[in-house]
Formats: sequence, structure tokens, C-alpha cells
Amino acid sequence: MSFILGLTGSIGMGKSTTARMFADEGLPVWDADAAVHRLYQPGQPAARAVKTLFAEAIDADGSVNRARLRALIQTDSTVLDRLNAAVHPLVAADRAAFLKAHEADDIVLLDVPLLYETGLDAACDAVAVVSAPAEIQRQRVLDRGAMTEAEFQTILARQLPDAEKRARADYIIPTTSLAAARQAVKDVLADIRRTLDA
Repeated sequence: MSFILGLTGSIGMGKSTTARMFADEGLPVWDADAAVHRLYQPGQPAARAVKTLFAEAIDADGSVNRARLRALIQTDSTVLDRLNAAVHPLVAADRAAFLKAHEADDIVLLDVPLLYETGLDAACDAVAVVSAPAEIQRQRVLDRGAMTEAEFQTILARQLPDAEKRARADYIIPTTSLAAARQAVKDVLADIRRTLDA
């Protein structure tokens, strides 16, 4: 049975970059966003579920148009809850299949933006939170150019505050620089391996 390390952090905190660092250290990584992206492809279960609920968010090829879905979420507060109710069980099945496929590995990483918000921290042996100062976070998100300030604030409001995530975490990974994050990743893995060897 693998040691399950959860990785989370608010939008713009550098979670995806940090997850790649764990992968570079040889860890199998399950990425919740990538799983959703896969399940949103034409003919996949989540795309079919979205088509049933919000047909206007489906492109001609049968895939989910995430921009249109985001716009629906912005205009109707019930959309996200209905979407989550349909998609979360499919994502959970995908995660379970990943864990089964990697049960021989000593440590696996679950990269989940809403780890605490969905209660998935309970399924992890430890949780690492990526964190950076709020101004750096905001700048990173807005510099991507894919989101307005209003959309950023909407997402932020749905996420547990960074301070609360840090307070609940077993490990905090500072992402103010790539070097700091990389060193923290190595330190986290060394600490977990010490625990496993004890």
C-alpha cells in the first residue's frame, strides 16, 4: 500500500509546477485537473453528464467548452454544485484506478486544487500545501491573461484561505522561487521516507 501525499494550494500558488517537481523525483502523480480534462473529451463520461445538464456548454465535437461552462458558473450560483455532483464521482473513480495501478509504489502524489474543500485530505497520509504571498499569487494569475480580476476573486472565494490551508498542512512548500520549491520537495520526500523506514 502506497503512502498517499496530497498536494494542494490556492490558484496561482505554483501547484502544477511543484507537482512536476515531485514527478521529476520519480513519484507517480494523479492530477485532478488533468483527470477532469480527460473526462471532458468527446464521448467521455463527464462530457456526457455535462451535455445532459448544460447542453449549451458542449462544442460541436462533443467536448466540454470550459470557457462557456465558466461563464455559466459566473451567472448562476447553482451551476457549480450541479456540475460537481455529476463530475466528482467520475473523478473519484479515475483516482481510485490510479491508486490501484500504483499500489506497489512507496509514495504517490494526489495533486488536487480543492483537497480540503472536498474532504479528500482524509484519504491522504500527509498533505503538502504550496504557498506564496498574496500579491505574488494575484500577479501570477492575472499575468497568465486567461482570467479577469472578477473571475480570480470568484475562484478565490470558493477556496479555503491560504492561511487556513497552511495551518492544516503537514508540509508547506514555499513557491517564491523554483529553487526554494525544489528544495522543499526534496525535504518533504526525505522526511516521508525516514518515516516509512522507521
